[in-house]
Amino acid sequence: MNFDEEKYKAHILEVMERFAKGEASEVDKQELDNWYNHFPSFERYAEGMPSSEKLLAKDKMLHNINKQIYLEAVPVKQSQSNRMLRRVMWAAMIAIISCSGLLFYRSEIKRANTKQLTQNQVIIPGGNRAFLTLADGSRISLTDAANGNIAKQAGVTISKTTNGQLIYTAHHVQGNTVEKNDGYNTIETPSGGQYQLQLPDGTVVWLNAASSLKYPVSFSKKKQRHVQLKGEAYFEVAKNKSLPFVVSVHSVNGDKKEQDVEVLGTHFNINAYHDDNTIKTTLLEGSIKVSLPSASTIQLSPGQQSVNKNNALQVTEVNAEYAVAWKDGYFRFNDKTLGMAMKEIARWYNVDVQYKDPALRNEPLAGTISKYSSITQVLKKMELTGAFRFTVKSREIIVE
Repeated sequence: MNFDEEKYKAHILEVMERFAKGEASEVDKQELDNWYNHFPSFERYAEGMPSSEKLLAKDKMLHNINKQIYLEAVPVKQSQSNRMLRRVMWAAMIAIISCSGLLFYRSEIKRANTKQLTQNQVIIPGGNRAFLTLADGSRISLTDAANGNIAKQAGVTISKTTNGQLIYTAHHVQGNTVEKNDGYNTIETPSGGQYQLQLPDGTVVWLNAASSLKYPVSFSKKKQRHVQLKGEAYFEVAKNKSLPFVVSVHSVNGDKKEQDVEVLGTHFNINAYHDDNTIKTTLLEGSIKVSLPSASTIQLSPGQQSVNKNNALQVTEVNAEYAVAWKDGYFRFNDKTLGMAMKEIARWYNVDVQYKDPALRNEPLAGTISKYSSITQVLKKMELTGAFRFTVKSREIIVE
């Protein structure tokens, strides 16, 4: 019987879909494992595949498989089944590259000889790492602090949870007791760190690497809930019509306000890293008002992003989920250049990046990779473009 390649393509995609949904049988898993072991022979797997079939492969595979990449972050014992699972996931990602060119691409892929990625030091992904500076000046390493109550201020208890979250709980102050509540706390994440906190009003904030958030000890007796951000954060603001929530983005030294975002209750992301020279505010839910010191003001609707560059605002329609991929555990490089992607990687893995050819910063990328993969896995997947290669020396990545 002749081998029907077209039917096999359709079959293997169906098996992958079952695996991504957690519905794969033992026979399916064994078949995918065997397929992985023989994958190199399918290097030109999608040659001649019609565009409609490539799009179907994208729709069926990309979303579900990306969810499964989280399994790479789970610190499980390396049993045979776990090794097989990770190999299959990697094979599935290769399939996306081969079938639809979605993971990483450039308009003209260079077919130059590639060198093996070299690494002489294990560089691990970032994690829940942060420092909390209280209004009295005391500084607490949240990485090292024991779970439970950390401090009490102005009728607020600060506690750390087992899953790496900082929670502020407001308490009713009885009688005529008056507590000072005009001080500010600051939470800072280093390169290679991130943290989540819940403010006394119930607002939840995810703070990305190399970022800081300054906020009042208490919102009690305030006219607005005002916080100051440097770096990147995602906000889910508790609704309170009588007490607007305002996020101010300040310059590096903190003496110049660059932008305000005012909300009553909504979900949005602000990316304000100063080495990017732009402030991107992306709205996922609700409505927000973005204001500049020049008095220029715009209002965003869900799915819109404002870009503040050189004190001028521009609004575009975007896929808002891309902007918060970092919060959900992914690098999402759609519509980004290599230079933009490497800034994210440098912050998360706490490494330096050098380019032998500065023009490589402009190479276009697309695709999704788990933030909890080893840096070797991330860089190898990016090298599949054929447009560049990496060498890792100590904590420095050289792009050539």
